[in-house]
Amino acid sequence: MRVFSSVLDKDVIDILTSGGVVVARTDTIYGILAKANDDQAVERVYALKKRDQNKSPIVLISGRDMLFDETSNDIDRLLDEAWPGPVSVILPSSKAPRWLSRDNHSVAYRLPADDRMSMLIEKVGPLVAPSANIEGMTPAKTIEDAFEYFGDKVDAYVDGGEVEDNTPSRLLQVNDSGEVEYLR
Repeated sequence: MRVFSSVLDKDVIDILTSGGVVVARTDTIYGILAKANDDQAVERVYALKKRDQNKSPIVLISGRDMLFDETSNDIDRLLDEAWPGPVSVILPSSKAPRWLSRDNHSVAYRLPADDRMSMLIEKVGPLVAPSANIEGMTPAKTIEDAFEYFGDKVDAYVDGGEVEDNTPSRLLQVNDSGEVEYLR
């Protein structure tokens, strides 16, 4: 098991840049990370998690310039209130690749408040970051928990310590007409 102490370690960045999969603590909980613009890496995350193929992943971004579609003033105001922080916002998308939108015609984005995670995203690009667990099971609270789920099937682990609050990000959805629904 390759374990690193920082998401900014050159080897972690190289692994992600080359299409690898890394388990690391995000700004909320441990996630299983891969480049969002790499369809094979995203599919590998889905296989590892045994994730429902129809469920879109959360995409971590470091700025709005990483959104696939342009936003309206109303959505911009919503994003100003929500970000940065532990709020994922599902936005309608006609331009996102299918491996991210999953035929839902939308993408869930989060702009983390964590500086290290933002710097990683700046270096690698947008990252898919679903929780580090097999679908339907409890999200990993430690790197050891994550290893129990994935073992040597991921390329690296970044030990971010124990997660005290295992609450995932809040989730908002903006529909095609601009209405906001609070999902969790």
